[in-house]
Amino acid sequence: MREEPSLHHHSAEVCSRRHVLSEAELEELAPRCQERRLSLKSRVKVKLRCSDFSIKTYLLKFIPLLRWLPKYRARKWLIGDIISGISVGIMQLPQGLAYALLAGLPPVFGLYTSFYPVLIYFIFGTSRHVSVGTFAVVSVMIGSVTESLVPNESDLFNENGTAFDIVIQDKARVEVAVAITFLVGIIQIFLGLAQFGFVATYLSDPLVSGYTTASAIHVFVSQLKYIFGLRLSQETQPLSLIYTLIKVFIMLPESNVGTVVTSAVCLVVLIVVKSLNEKFSKRLLIPIPTELLLLIACTGISYGVNLRERFGIETVGDIPIGLQSPALPKAGLFDKVVGDAFAIAIVGYAITISLGKTFAAKHGYKVDSNQELIALGLSNFVGSFFQCFAVCCSLSRSMVQENTGGNTQMASAVSALIILTIILRAGELFEELPKAVLAAVVVVNLKGMFRQFREIPVLWRTNRIDLLIWLVTFASTIFLNMDMGLAVSILFELLTIIFRTQLSHFTLLGQVSDLGIYREVDTFEKTRQVPGLMIFHSSSTVYFANAEMYSEALKSKIGIDVNKLIEKKRKAIKHQKEMREKEEKKAKKMQAVIEEEMAKGLGKENNGYLDTELEHGRKISAQENESGISAISLGRDQELSIQEQPKEPTLQSLGLMKPHFHSLILDFTTVNFVDTACIKVLKNIFKEFNEIEVDVYLVGCSASVIHELEMGNFFSTTITKAQLFASIHDAVTYLSRTHSQLLETNVSIL
Repeated sequence: MREEPSLHHHSAEVCSRRHVLSEAELEELAPRCQERRLSLKSRVKVKLRCSDFSIKTYLLKFIPLLRWLPKYRARKWLIGDIISGISVGIMQLPQGLAYALLAGLPPVFGLYTSFYPVLIYFIFGTSRHVSVGTFAVVSVMIGSVTESLVPNESDLFNENGTAFDIVIQDKARVEVAVAITFLVGIIQIFLGLAQFGFVATYLSDPLVSGYTTASAIHVFVSQLKYIFGLRLSQETQPLSLIYTLIKVFIMLPESNVGTVVTSAVCLVVLIVVKSLNEKFSKRLLIPIPTELLLLIACTGISYGVNLRERFGIETVGDIPIGLQSPALPKAGLFDKVVGDAFAIAIVGYAITISLGKTFAAKHGYKVDSNQELIALGLSNFVGSFFQCFAVCCSLSRSMVQENTGGNTQMASAVSALIILTIILRAGELFEELPKAVLAAVVVVNLKGMFRQFREIPVLWRTNRIDLLIWLVTFASTIFLNMDMGLAVSILFELLTIIFRTQLSHFTLLGQVSDLGIYREVDTFEKTRQVPGLMIFHSSSTVYFANAEMYSEALKSKIGIDVNKLIEKKRKAIKHQKEMREKEEKKAKKMQAVIEEEMAKGLGKENNGYLDTELEHGRKISAQENESGISAISLGRDQELSIQEQPKEPTLQSLGLMKPHFHSLILDFTTVNFVDTACIKVLKNIFKEFNEIEVDVYLVGCSASVIHELEMGNFFSTTITKAQLFASIHDAVTYLSRTHSQLLETNVSIL
């Protein structure tokens, strides 16, 4: 019975029969399409072209509500959205009041912020499950600015702090917060219209996690003054967190006992009931509204017992009924808060888009990153005219909105209606609510962010560079404050990218059992280098930061000191040239003697001598011609003829050892762009290896890389596209065949 051929032999046979083409031959066979580039005027006309279809397309893209509302499945989704909206609205009330305090503002402005921006996002947002509104991280970032620009110790106020003084302080802080929110909206809208939705990609998951965890600690520390009933001002300079903690410890003996007891009771109740909610979440239709029930109970107790008068417990104070009239932001504050506004805009967007994409992947729909920027920007921009502060999505409320059956942003509209009802009718009922209760609500809601500490051991096991990013982000945000910490974190993250591309892994590749597969020789067994060839691979793109390292690693890996061999060759050529020049001078000197003797008119007795000298001169001339330099031939007519120089001497003719390989293949499959530094280094590599009689080839270049090589004047008469191949195996096959044919030709000649 005949044995079937093995896969190994079959693959080798197929590879050997395959027709191999270089890049030059490929372009002749399948030339590149002629790109039709429109002029700037034509492109503007196309963009501004107005038709019914284009208007409809832009409207549906810019206002997603028009796209999903006509397709809304009321029977299937409405009940879930209503239940979800009620649950989120119940959470919005205590969190809005609490996060307004966190931003350094009167609590009622948290209610405004929970209404206007939510309605705007309902119209323009693309995520179905995120709950936009107040959020601890953004609130504490705003609070650090409001309290630094309008501190408690301002000269505007007396030490006793009369009612009129507090009104002025609150008004000034609201103006600062509104100015920040206006700029945040403008920045986000501009970035969205400019299609800069990708900026969030520069904020990696470890960076966002480390930043929000550190921000949670800032939030926790900022609430200590309400938990202990202390009068502290917000610090904003570097190490402000440390200074605040020191002040808290120093002032602990001055704590208000009633405030501490209230805080402790509220913390225990919230932690216990929220734990029960998590444990029995599958059995409960909606979570127990712990925060709302606690607010109602504590407000009733405070009103009945008169906690403010009897125990000195600070309460929320005046909450006006109704909506505020729109007003313009104070433009004079823009230059003072623009930097903070940019940081808040980026952080708020990063948190929103990361959570939005998580829900989108889970439920099978798409979130438009640029439209999300525009939606958030419009929410902040419009909200700033109604005394709202900056918003983003809330982690806890978004989870509740999804878990309680929310399917669309209709749930957000329901929650906004609940907040509107409270603003119009029930806001004043919470005037006697102790601020300690709101502080407890803030602290307990940080539980999810504190859980992110669990990522440290996971990152230690999976990726330590990401762990380093997490730790640096966390430490810089803790010690340098939130705005500077964010800048340092992004800079450090970009540096890690540069270092990882700069410190590339360079290796030689070998063939795996003649299968046409090439892997690292040092790493994998049963890989062998192809005889006569060297295949060099880099794990990353080659550009200005690592181009020189690429060249040095190449020369180190091939096992030949290229520079030393070139130096020896040049010295040998120089020595040979000097010897020839010496012989040439000797021949010229001899010719001069002969001419001088002839000029003196010597007799026939010297003819034999002259003939001998002439014959000797001819022999020298012939030797010079054979050794490769221009020769001076002496004839009977005494004329001087200069001959052309032949080719440069080879290593073998100079007595130097040739490299053990005839071709070098540079694997460019990982290269996605080239710059001038890369092109310069490549030209030097081609030149130097050509000097030691080694041909260089590039493989795996993408069309964009080839175009950049053309634009950089890489190709010339000495470097052509015939030295480019689509894959490593194409180059190996071509070179193996060509070299075998050369050997056969040389043998047949012999």
